[in-house]
Amino acid sequence: MTDELARSRCWMEIDLDGVAWNYRSAQAICGGGVQIIPVLKANAYGLGAAALSRTLCDLGARLFAVAEPNEAMEVIRACGGDVLVLGMIAPPQMEEAVRAGMIATVYDIEQARLLNAAAERVGRDARAHVKLDTGLHRLGFDPGDMDGILAAFALPHVRVEGLFTHLALRDAEADAAQIERFKRVADATRRAGRDCGLLHACDSIGMVRHPQWHFDAVRAGAWLFGVVPNRYPNANGECRPCVRLMTRVVQVRSVAQGEYLGYDETHPLRRDSVIATLSAGFADGYPRVNSVGEVCIRGRRAPVAGLTCMDQMTVDVTDIPGVRPGDAVTLLGDGISLKQYCAWTGVHHNEALCRIGRRVPRVYVRGEMPASV
Repeated sequence: MTDELARSRCWMEIDLDGVAWNYRSAQAICGGGVQIIPVLKANAYGLGAAALSRTLCDLGARLFAVAEPNEAMEVIRACGGDVLVLGMIAPPQMEEAVRAGMIATVYDIEQARLLNAAAERVGRDARAHVKLDTGLHRLGFDPGDMDGILAAFALPHVRVEGLFTHLALRDAEADAAQIERFKRVADATRRAGRDCGLLHACDSIGMVRHPQWHFDAVRAGAWLFGVVPNRYPNANGECRPCVRLMTRVVQVRSVAQGEYLGYDETHPLRRDSVIATLSAGFADGYPRVNSVGEVCIRGRRAPVAGLTCMDQMTVDVTDIPGVRPGDAVTLLGDGISLKQYCAWTGVHHNEALCRIGRRVPRVYVRGEMPASV
């Protein structure tokens, strides 16, 4: 697809220079001895895992993280890096995962034994990180189950390369309690003569909130894509926005006072209005809001008017002269921050990026010039 075709209806622009800036700023925050593990799950939060893995590999990233095996294969094929699968690798997927060299998350002894058996059948050791449930209560060994944890380390066909946990990030006291449980298991594992490998506990939020707990590596996901953690001031612009969601005006029409737009039944127009129909809807990722929020057209803000449809939405351009079909419209970016966009639409910032639909072309930009589509 050419750049012109990609920008013809609704498209997403990803600033690769911004991604690089955020990766380097994460390195600066963590210091030289801490490895940054880019988290590329959910297609790199919607930005495109293949393209971003290549960009991050060029910057020096060697270990990536995803949620499931299909995502892992995409990254392996794109850049050849090591990939940690943070979620389940189901038994039918285990042999393929071992053959591909994926790094499995081992979270209980039964699952670890299944992985060991799959590796024995393949004739190649499985690579793994052991996950501890220190308080988030999703996946992981109970820290009190040292017998199970050491049994996982002792499996003959599973090569444990790391030990990790995930912070719930509810408050500082609870986070500290989780870290203490994590440290106790790591110490007990070492005393039993086992090498824990890479220790990691922090995601993007933990990275900025708890610099004392970076250990050997930090799993940075949303930070790389311009999502500033809540309550982080970002005073020096360490985390830069790198996404614009764009669309175009399809048609401009005059609509009389008292009329309704689209499927809306609760927001009659308060004046005779000029309404622009845009070529984007909730199937493209814009939330299904009703007369909430704004877009940017010709450098000015236009309020969303009416209910967002699957493929189209309408905005009030009465106060913006000269709007015509084909005009570019910014839904996110160009002064509409991710924080503001999420406040208007009622979605979480990570969700806002992830929900941008597959039919929306990703246009990768360097130095304001298109690099690839």
